[in-house]
Amino acid sequence: MKIAHVEPIELAAPGDELSSPWSSTVVLVRLETASGAVGWGEAPTTLMTRPVVESVREVARFFEGRDLADAPRATREFERYSFYRSVSMEATSALSAVDIAVHDLVGRELGVPVSTLLGGAIRDRVRAYSNGWYSDCIEPSEFAQAARAIARSGFNAMKFDPFGDEYRTLSPEGLEAARERVSAVRAAVGPSVDLLIECHGRFLPEAAIRAGRALDEFHPRFLEEPVLPELSDALAELRRSVRTPVALGERLLTPAAFESFLARGLVDVLQPDITNSGGFTGGREIAGVAAARGAPVAYHNAFGPVQTAATLQMDAVLPTFLVQESFEGSWPAWKASLVRGYALERGEFRIPTGPGLGIEVDERAVERFRSDAIEPTGPEPPWVVAGTWVRRSPTKGRAKPR
Repeated sequence: MKIAHVEPIELAAPGDELSSPWSSTVVLVRLETASGAVGWGEAPTTLMTRPVVESVREVARFFEGRDLADAPRATREFERYSFYRSVSMEATSALSAVDIAVHDLVGRELGVPVSTLLGGAIRDRVRAYSNGWYSDCIEPSEFAQAARAIARSGFNAMKFDPFGDEYRTLSPEGLEAARERVSAVRAAVGPSVDLLIECHGRFLPEAAIRAGRALDEFHPRFLEEPVLPELSDALAELRRSVRTPVALGERLLTPAAFESFLARGLVDVLQPDITNSGGFTGGREIAGVAAARGAPVAYHNAFGPVQTAATLQMDAVLPTFLVQESFEGSWPAWKASLVRGYALERGEFRIPTGPGLGIEVDERAVERFRSDAIEPTGPEPPWVVAGTWVRRSPTKGRAKPR
């Protein structure tokens, strides 16, 4: 089967629908063979939608015209030619999306789920944690009310960023505000619910250590990306000073990077992202690194439904699986309409067992939301859950078609 065409497709929220800036666009990859068979992949966005789309076109040159069975050679050839791949999220994201689409298509042609291609599923459902649930929450009471609703819906784990607009440094007032928010959530949901604290990789080491120490009393399951990624060596001191385990990985691009962080004692919980760390090809290697080190894995999953479906196939085979991130409960409606085939019920995902990714992409919806929009900016950074730095107006947070 010849790979005839690899197409990057940008989708964007319709103009009348609110969303956080990071969730206002999606990049899908549609891989089609000469016989008309189709596989799907997805790449991340977060203020790099346009560069990733262009990078997919670069990657496509190595795959188009090759037999589907020759895709691994195309991957290695791209790695050889792509001089900056190991430090370029654009290059690794594009390659990951194509790799996901290749595996989807191979699974479809063989009539088996991708998990079978990866060695076989060892679980049929996975525990999920909710993210995005705290949109428009600033006061502790607002966090508490939203957390209670998430717990009632069946989740027994939830992640949130309690630090407001603090960045790099952490003022005494900002730290106390964060502590009050976490305290309110803990009181609202009780001790049996896991609280996962998101720092978004934005603090200097001293500030991160103070934050971790202040929140230890609430027994978080982990503290995610507590320091600026370029200062990650400071995580060794943080882990000596803070009881809460450290989680990270969404900005690590290669299996070697994950091994390095584990070997240097910088991380407890790995959070690879299948859309930027090599797709399933890289995922197999990262899973081996985690298994060899006994490191829990909690895949990062913050973009769209094709990413979720692909991630669930990895979850099915991970020997050290911990918990799976889910934004499904806070997605805008247009994203939810793109795919059918997997289910989230009472805080658990059922892993699809159909061929390939086990999903069907609604190509009519894809055509309906095609766009060349660019993610909006301001007044909050694009990685923020909307309305947690400043109160937003009804016109904020929309992706404007161009």
